[in-house]
Order: sequence, then structure tokens, then C-alpha cells
Amino acid sequence: MARSTRSSDWGFPRWRAYGAEREAVQVRMCDRHGCDQPGDRPAPKSPNSRERWYFCETHAAEYNRNWDYFAGLTAEEAAKREADERRDASGFAEAKYNGWAGPGDGSRSRDEIRALEVLELEVDSDFEAVRLAWRRLAKVNHPDVKPGDAEAAKRFQAIQAAYDVLKAAEERRTWKGD
Repeated sequence: MARSTRSSDWGFPRWRAYGAEREAVQVRMCDRHGCDQPGDRPAPKSPNSRERWYFCETHAAEYNRNWDYFAGLTAEEAAKREADERRDASGFAEAKYNGWAGPGDGSRSRDEIRALEVLELEVDSDFEAVRLAWRRLAKVNHPDVKPGDAEAAKRFQAIQAAYDVLKAAEERRTWKGD
């Protein structure tokens, strides 16, 4: 019986799946000494360097756990780099309320969660509950009710700031929904 030399990649329909070539696939191995797993997770060798290590998943996790982005920098250089990178991310400021919320259904930002904690409310509280809690706590901690009490004034400012955060978030939600 003669062996067929015809490839199954010709014509329509294609008989083999795309990417199912017969040639051997070159696999890069993990750069960690003694590891025989594929190294498919690149990691920088040093800050601002194009050179990369290639690790398996286990060694990439180990590498990232010990990675210090600001290694070798003075405190001033590290602060400057952080400020520069925060400034460069300003284009995402419009979408900051879509950030990870932590507990809850994901509809609240981290700042909103903290504000709800200040107002002693649950994560899924609606804005009417926010308004009632704000009024209740503001009446108790208002500087006119407790004159000369610095702690009450500080609590009142925190309550007011929390209410402002939640009010702005509610306005954004209702404005987007219209």
C-alpha cells in the first residue's frame, strides 16, 4: 500500500483545525534552575529593562511575591516615579467609579464602601437609607449640639465627607441611567 503524500490542509473544507500543524512546536523552558516546566510567563530582569525571565506559573508567583518595583531607588526617586505614574493614569479618572468594590455586587467603588462604613450601613443600602443615617449621625455629632468637643467635630466632618461621596456617586448613577 502506497503512502499518501497529500496534505490534509488543502481545499475546502479544511480537514484539520487551524493551528494543528505537524511541525514540532518550540517550547521555552522555565528559567529557574532545575525546573522542567514550560516558561510562558515573562518577568522583567530589572526595572526599565527590556530583558525578561520566562518562568512557569509556580516560579512566576514566587518571583512576583518578592518583586519590589522601587528596588534600588531612593525615597525621593520612588516618590517621584509614583507621582509621575499616577499623573499618567489621569486619563482613566472618568471611569474610576467602575473600580473594584470589594464586598457586595460590584456596583460600588472602594470609596463608597468606606463611606457606607462611616455611616454604619450595609454595602447594599439604598440612597434613602444613606440619607436617613446621615441625618441621624449629623444630629448627634453636630458642633452646635456638642460645642467644644473636638472628637464630635471630627466625626461630623467624616460623616459629611461620606455623605458627599455617596451623593456624588448616586448622581452619577442616576445621570448615566437617564
